[in-house]
Amino acid sequence: MSTPAVSLVDVTKRFDDVIAVDGVSLDIADGEFFSLLGPSGSGKTTCLRMIAGFEAPTEGTVILQGQDVTGLAPYERDVNTVFQDYALFPHMTVQENVGYGLMVRGVAKSQRAQRVTEALDVVHLGGFDERKPGQLSGGQRQRVALARALINRPRVILLDEPLGALDLKLRHAMQIELKSIQREVGITFLYVTHDQEEALNMSDRLAVFNHGKIEQVGPPQQIYETPRSAFVAGFVGISNVVPATLAKVLTGRAEAFTVRPEKISLHVTGAPPPDDATCDVGGTVVDVVYLGMFTRYAVEVAHGTTLEVVRQNVDAPHRERGLLGATVHLQWGRDACRYLSEGSTQQNQGGTQ
Repeated sequence: MSTPAVSLVDVTKRFDDVIAVDGVSLDIADGEFFSLLGPSGSGKTTCLRMIAGFEAPTEGTVILQGQDVTGLAPYERDVNTVFQDYALFPHMTVQENVGYGLMVRGVAKSQRAQRVTEALDVVHLGGFDERKPGQLSGGQRQRVALARALINRPRVILLDEPLGALDLKLRHAMQIELKSIQREVGITFLYVTHDQEEALNMSDRLAVFNHGKIEQVGPPQQIYETPRSAFVAGFVGISNVVPATLAKVLTGRAEAFTVRPEKISLHVTGAPPPDDATCDVGGTVVDVVYLGMFTRYAVEVAHGTTLEVVRQNVDAPHRERGLLGATVHLQWGRDACRYLSEGSTQQNQGGTQ
């Protein structure tokens, strides 16, 4: 088995009485696009800063390519960081910004120019050498910041919410571009985000953080389809938590479970007859929200539970508002149920909103 690019071993970080990171252990493979996903204050950015060397762990070990770097300064680590605010020098040209690190290291001007050209070509900014940051769009400035990180040829690039300042359309375009660049250069990317869609779109694997701990690690499909806690089910996408009282009626098991809205079919004139492979429950539509490609329904069912359901807008979506107040039937396969312990559900209920 190859040596991980990054390893955290029982890492804890305290700020006075606040535990920001609580005993985190994690291995990130060489050449992997790995995301740290979680809400604000969950510990993901603090982990990134400890890997970069900007923060020292209170306890535990940070290992890069098999070397213990816990006590090393940032410039002694083979990593570079890309920040959300780009951190470009406004008075310098693109070429000067990208080549700044090489200049500080004393790399010859001719070699520096060649490597700047190569780095700009990788991020598709060839010909922008003489422009200043103020003459660039947000996406172009972000690519300059990435080129500056790539030019030193680090083993790991750390990205701290780098797309947070971009508008939605540009952010989606940059997600595709960043992943493409990562595949091209083959460098390990460690990406911090609070945006679950971004993490699912870009990552080979991701770790979901909550209150300084990792709740689950795995590929995007595994995290989404088989969440291990109510927090993961609710934070990574939208998920319905069915309490144990209703679960007992539906499945015979008095154990809470989650089910994704897209797994539930909504029937206005009656559902197909239930069988041992399905769950079936009636309810009343209490809210209808049109969202372009699909419509989201909130359906109040038994035991004070409201389930969300989504339907693609294939036919006459403008009529769907008429379902408000209607009695409907919901049905889904039992294999779509993801069972949770009662303790997990109670502890993490806030993450399912």
